[in-house]
Amino acid sequence: MLKVCLPLEFDRGVLETLYERYNRREYIHPDPLEFLYRYESIADREIVGIVAASLAYGRVNQILKSVSLVLDRMGPSPFQYIQKNSLENFQRSFKDFKHRFTTGDQLSGFLKGIKGIVELYGSLQSCFLSGLRESDSTVLPALTAFVKELNACADCNMSMFLPSPGKGSACKRLNLFLRWMVRCDDVDPGGWRGVSPSRLIVPLDTHMHRIGRMLGLISRKQADMRAALELTDKFKTIFPSDPVRYDFALTRLGIRNDLSLALAVSGSHD
Repeated sequence: MLKVCLPLEFDRGVLETLYERYNRREYIHPDPLEFLYRYESIADREIVGIVAASLAYGRVNQILKSVSLVLDRMGPSPFQYIQKNSLENFQRSFKDFKHRFTTGDQLSGFLKGIKGIVELYGSLQSCFLSGLRESDSTVLPALTAFVKELNACADCNMSMFLPSPGKGSACKRLNLFLRWMVRCDDVDPGGWRGVSPSRLIVPLDTHMHRIGRMLGLISRKQADMRAALELTDKFKTIFPSDPVRYDFALTRLGIRNDLSLALAVSGSHD
């Protein structure tokens, strides 16, 4: 639980204190982001990233277990695994897979969609960039086009697995994937070029929505895309070039019981 009861006036100084204290490798576990560090190849890392992000819902221990299982079955190079296998192979490999509401068939369809994008564009990055216009202030249009292409390549409706922002979803998991691939610091490994961090959208879930509401950064009651954009705009007034900069540090406060917003702000946490 978040260890603070009263709203705080959040200026850049407070956020930078949180960033400097908590935006460190030592605070990553437990987080599916940790799987990306195993892969130096960007081709592998983006496959790992989208798989890990897509399964990042539910209890964290189960998330780590499910992602680990999928990656183990993919072998040392997830990119080569995607290239060399068919839908039928995916279905055989994951026929017994289950992660909360995600079945082996859904995962197989998702992998087929990834394979189709790789065959058409060469990489997930190239597909995403094809939908990103210079005039776009955020990644929202490109993200909408990316989900549409993924559905088309999967040849099935993936809305229960990865909702489209075009229908109002905050798309927390896809925005989380973009944060991992676009930003590069002590936590986010990066690797994608051509997407400015200034265009990213905060990965908003119910936990981050609650923090934003408590701190007076979000007025909207629903944790949807409009709320995600509202929070992103607030962060842009503080750090225009990188509005998602503070996402990891803030979310640590609800994931790890040993961290406290009050202690971070007071400066008494080592």
